[in-house]
Amino acid sequence: MKSELKEYARRRATTGPYADNLNLDVLIVGAGFGGVFLLYSLRKRGFNCVIYEAGTDLGGTWRWNRYPGARVDSEVPEYEYSIPEVWKDWTWTTNYPNYEELRLYFDHVDKVLDIKKDCAFESVVVDAQFHESEGKWHVKTEDGRIAKAKYFIVAAGFAAKRYIPDFKGLDSFEGIIHHSSFWPEEGVNVHGKRCAVIGTGASGVQIAQEWGPQTKQLTVFQRTPNLAVPMGKKPLTREEQQNAKVHYKRLFELRERCFGGFLFSFSEKNTFDDSPEEQEAFFQELWDHGGFAFWLGTYKDNLFNLKANRVAYDFWARNVRNRIGDPRKRDLLAPLEPPHPFGVKRPCLEQNYYEQFNRPNVEIVDIKQNPIVEITPKGIRTEDGTEHEFDVIAVATGFDITTGGMTNMGLRSIHGTTLKEEWKSAANTYLGTTVSGYPNMFHLYGPHGPTLLSNGPSSVEVQGRWIVDMIKKMEREGVKYIDPTEEATKAWKARINHLSDISLFPTTKSTYMGGSLPGKAFEQVNYAGGIPAYAAEIRQALDDWKGFRIVK
Repeated sequence: MKSELKEYARRRATTGPYADNLNLDVLIVGAGFGGVFLLYSLRKRGFNCVIYEAGTDLGGTWRWNRYPGARVDSEVPEYEYSIPEVWKDWTWTTNYPNYEELRLYFDHVDKVLDIKKDCAFESVVVDAQFHESEGKWHVKTEDGRIAKAKYFIVAAGFAAKRYIPDFKGLDSFEGIIHHSSFWPEEGVNVHGKRCAVIGTGASGVQIAQEWGPQTKQLTVFQRTPNLAVPMGKKPLTREEQQNAKVHYKRLFELRERCFGGFLFSFSEKNTFDDSPEEQEAFFQELWDHGGFAFWLGTYKDNLFNLKANRVAYDFWARNVRNRIGDPRKRDLLAPLEPPHPFGVKRPCLEQNYYEQFNRPNVEIVDIKQNPIVEITPKGIRTEDGTEHEFDVIAVATGFDITTGGMTNMGLRSIHGTTLKEEWKSAANTYLGTTVSGYPNMFHLYGPHGPTLLSNGPSSVEVQGRWIVDMIKKMEREGVKYIDPTEEATKAWKARINHLSDISLFPTTKSTYMGGSLPGKAFEQVNYAGGIPAYAAEIRQALDDWKGFRIVK
């Protein structure tokens, strides 16, 4: 079982973007939505750019997330680029594409925008430091190449560093075992096999949906119930998409005016402005719509008022419990008492997840009450002494979320410290795009941006435009480098904490509050004020260099 990105490092060539001693204007790490958008935008403005990508092709998370059932949780056209030359000739088969269709989409993006000529794949960054006298970043890859660039952009996303618990006996298992995000490209045949899924985040839910009908036996090991909501997946015709494209320009503008970057936002009303009958009707409308409407299109006090939140949870529980026949499984999957307020963890979108547990071959084990103590040659042993035997194990335990991609890249500051050490106690950024002590380094869809509280492409384009405009401003005004001040960083951290502290997010350990990695700081790592407010705040700083030390 692979566990580190560097295990995928390989030098494909010695020329072009794979050459030694590259001297660039901009080096970008990551060829997902963010990296590709920045390469396209900066190259169009005359900058010499290259992308280093650890994966084998364009697509970021959609090259890694190839586990069974992997599918996006944001609808199209919200989940795509607003670039006209990309969308005008592209059609989807469904409103929630799977990883295979998203890969085809990135092939189309490359065909239209010619991205791959400036990409070095299987290139894993292991060391990077800014040299003040030279005004350039020196960046090293696992295979020993060095590149120099004035600007260094981390577009690794929130899920670049996988989390695999330190299970006793992990290497002893004699069957097939993989982390969900390092799933083999050729797949795994599970027909007639005894299979386990450890974890019930988005990947665990999607794998369980896929494996339930195929396996001889499926056991899901659950620590916390996933408060999943119906996806609302449906087929899309070419004709309906072509007819809608007359509105696309406006729709892409509108998605940035909604809290989460979707084409809906919170209601103007609070929960108790409505009678119980009106609440029920409103919730049903959101539920029937599918997707994140029940999360980010609901009453405006849902993420702030515990009593209001409980009304939403009770509606969720009623609807889900009706779908599960076995009383024991029902209480584990959809308990009457909430495990945490609804929506303080990003809900997963499901199609038939709960129905899988009505199958006689599908079981659930509560590892909060009966933890996994070791992986054995034959399977998984729990605290009660039971050894569950398996042929295939999917480790769907997620990531060192949001910050892990940056802290595991060997980034060193101009003060001689490492980002990994600096962020052990807490993550600190300025504007969710820069870090003090790391001049001319930008990041997006990572810590202290809208990130996990948003639709990815919406966030990426807001932050990406800001980064492009900052670089243009620096070049226009003859700036050698910028470095966020410690004072501005502290103020931004206070802003992040304030937006979180007035909500229900700090009530629960979640991906929003630092993730599940043992020993990691319990802190808000997302901007919780919504995309429109975020865009306005970062633009204000760009106007007058607010919060930056400027070196001409």
